[in-house]
Amino acid sequence: MPSNERCATMPVHHQLIATSPRYAVALAAIENETFARRNARAARREEVVTIPIVVHVVYATPEQNISQEQIDSQVKVLNEDFRRANPDADQVPDVWRDLVADARLEFKLADTDPDGNPTEGVVRKETTVQQFGTDHEVKHDEQGGSDAWPADRYLNVWVCEMSEVLGYATFPGGPPEIDGVVIRHSAFGTTGTAEAPYDGGRTITHEIGHWFNLRHIWGDDGDGCSGSDFVEDTPNQAGHNRGTPSFPSVSCDNAPNGDMFMNYMDYVEDAAMFMFTVGQSERMDAALAGPRSSFLSETVRESMRLATPS
Repeated sequence: MPSNERCATMPVHHQLIATSPRYAVALAAIENETFARRNARAARREEVVTIPIVVHVVYATPEQNISQEQIDSQVKVLNEDFRRANPDADQVPDVWRDLVADARLEFKLADTDPDGNPTEGVVRKETTVQQFGTDHEVKHDEQGGSDAWPADRYLNVWVCEMSEVLGYATFPGGPPEIDGVVIRHSAFGTTGTAEAPYDGGRTITHEIGHWFNLRHIWGDDGDGCSGSDFVEDTPNQAGHNRGTPSFPSVSCDNAPNGDMFMNYMDYVEDAAMFMFTVGQSERMDAALAGPRSSFLSETVRESMRLATPS
């Protein structure tokens, strides 16, 4: 695997802010609602919410046309990671064991397409584009990609050959035609074309975290120690971690426990990340209560609405 950037979500986010005033306004409203829920200590959601996924496999070579087995392996990892059922969760240091969250989120390949017809939740599209970047071309038929399914009903995941990055996502509040997650095929799932050290399926765990409005754990301020991920139970840290650090890894005067580098929202290798925190789960709940509420049943939507401060 080339030494590429793990995630391009923030550059994509900044580009959208620069080019779409509507996005900037929507994002501000979402953050205001998120902070209001946190300050009110809104009740945690008890129900498990299932998110339908459509996987757009956009391929220029037979190898990139990944197998159903590879897709299924990725869905399995997601359902373990977001339910605190991942086998490596026991590697979380003792000091943070009580913070490991079951986000009560599950994922399945869509079984009904936008027209109401049965589907396996996979769209396969051959392309002449050799590599896609972060300009959203993979999300459009006319640019060699595959058009998104309705973003209020499906989590769109595009799997393709990418240049420079392993993946990126859109935060809530952006244009629906580009909403979703893009992943390099060699960082998707645990078999087939997946390549070490990103063959544990954690790239998309990270990116779906962004899709639910989670920020990078270090707050995206370089090494400045002044950034924030807007979550109270993640330690302040200086920049991202890479590789497989040893605990404790201290920065920003955060001794004795140091960085929570094993968090899914850091940049370590797949084998070294294995937790979301309770605070991150609460932030994902805020996204579900607000901009992602179309994925909730009416009963769950009402219960979360009632828990939201007026």
